[in-house]
Amino acid sequence: MLAAVAYVQEPFTDEEAALLSRYVSNVDRPVFALMHLPEVVKGALFARYSRTSKSVRRLLLDEFIQDREGAIEAIAEEVGTDRAAQLYDRVFLEYGDDSVAQLGGVHLACEQASNVLTKALEWGRLASYLEQSTRYIPYDEPLGGRYRYTVPPEIARSPLADRFTSLMDDLFSTYSDFVGVLIPWFEERHPKEEGDSNWVWRSTIKAKAFDTVRGMLPAATTSNLGIYASGQAFEQALIRLRAHPLEEARDYADLMLDELRVVIPEFLTRVDRIDRGDAWGSYLASIREATEAKAAELASRAVPDRAEVTLVDWDPDAELKVAAAALYAGSELPDDVLLDVTRDLSAEQLDSVFAAMVGERGNRRHKPGRAAERTSYRFDVLSDYGAFRDLQRHRLLTIEWQRLSTRHGYATPATLGEVGLADRWHGLMAEAAELYEAVRGELGPDVAQYVVPFAYRIRYMMQFNAREAFHLLELRTQPAGHPDYRRVCQEMHRLIGEVAGHHRIQAAMSYVDHSTTDLERLEESRRIEAKRSTST
Repeated sequence: MLAAVAYVQEPFTDEEAALLSRYVSNVDRPVFALMHLPEVVKGALFARYSRTSKSVRRLLLDEFIQDREGAIEAIAEEVGTDRAAQLYDRVFLEYGDDSVAQLGGVHLACEQASNVLTKALEWGRLASYLEQSTRYIPYDEPLGGRYRYTVPPEIARSPLADRFTSLMDDLFSTYSDFVGVLIPWFEERHPKEEGDSNWVWRSTIKAKAFDTVRGMLPAATTSNLGIYASGQAFEQALIRLRAHPLEEARDYADLMLDELRVVIPEFLTRVDRIDRGDAWGSYLASIREATEAKAAELASRAVPDRAEVTLVDWDPDAELKVAAAALYAGSELPDDVLLDVTRDLSAEQLDSVFAAMVGERGNRRHKPGRAAERTSYRFDVLSDYGAFRDLQRHRLLTIEWQRLSTRHGYATPATLGEVGLADRWHGLMAEAAELYEAVRGELGPDVAQYVVPFAYRIRYMMQFNAREAFHLLELRTQPAGHPDYRRVCQEMHRLIGEVAGHHRIQAAMSYVDHSTTDLERLEESRRIEAKRSTST
């Protein structure tokens, strides 16, 4: 099938293409599957996505296949595939056991996808994702003779195409100029400390510069994404993408389906059947359209300025319920009786239950068990899109987000004012807002998302239980994290104690870090180098 988006074909020599064809499902398309490789190699290849601008195929050639003559021997021969296919057909088609589709998985490389599309790709909970990072690589390196952004087909066919590409080029060239100014500025402000190698210092400075200006990147920015998922998870993702309002998503679904059918064809027989996958997709599209119409009809009112993070729902009896849940597994009493027991406890006795449940935590990975799932928190967040990109990847929580737009304003790093770049920043943000409104009026709010820089704010809802709060808030407040999402999670932690009044739960999250730092990646870079030195 001919792709609507013009993808760049990566060049390979005939020798390289012949070698790659043993291990990837194609050598000339942006979506391909890894084949006949050890699982550890597949995982390592996808892990490299966040630290390199190379494609997986180039990484495989440059870093994993060192002996071009002998190469890696295929370890997964097609032994017994006919019998396996027959068994799958009988169990899945005759008996309708969807869980069978969880037994086969694929590492799928999804490259040159816009940041609008990557959020749709990462929607599913039952999959693993590793996306190219904006923190470790510069985004001003061209791909196929131009900057790394998608021109969506809807815009490419419209009178706004030239304005769109002009703005994209301006955003990326300004990003490049800003990085060029900020790296020496940060070097002067943060000279190399004694004992740090040039690698530690330079990588930290670069990450700081990339972090500062990433808000200039538009949602049309392309990214590379590695997905590992079961056949069932891919089936659901494809049905959802095929019903998506954006042409890029529908087109990409076809690319994915083609490649997945190379390796797990039996698991995907329902995706494009009129009475199965297509009917399911039509249902999803119909409820999306109906609820959007109702929202336009019923949910229009003025909202005064509010905080970046708002705790909108919690349980006043949360700590009593968590304590009862903690006692449950070690007791022989019913759940409701245990809740009555905890209501009769003194404050000191309740403290002792929490102390037993939490224990002596040696590090942030030591977390209480499922008792902490007994209560949950619901937050409404209005943060910049860059912070949202990091927070939405936590798949155990419930998250819903509104369309990206320029109508909630944008964030401006204070550093830009210090180095005299703020006026240029504001000028381009205003230009983006103007083009956003033009595209929205011409092509609708879904397509208009491609125009919006990461600095603009997006509204989203995050709901998670207390157990997930331990993981999310302790991880995302570590000093190495981006200041924007650190601030969001620090505020969530504060609200759990001060607004919900759950002081015991808040205190148990002892690895939430409320400190501030000028060089977020410094300690992390030092740890990485220390690990490297001990492993050699």
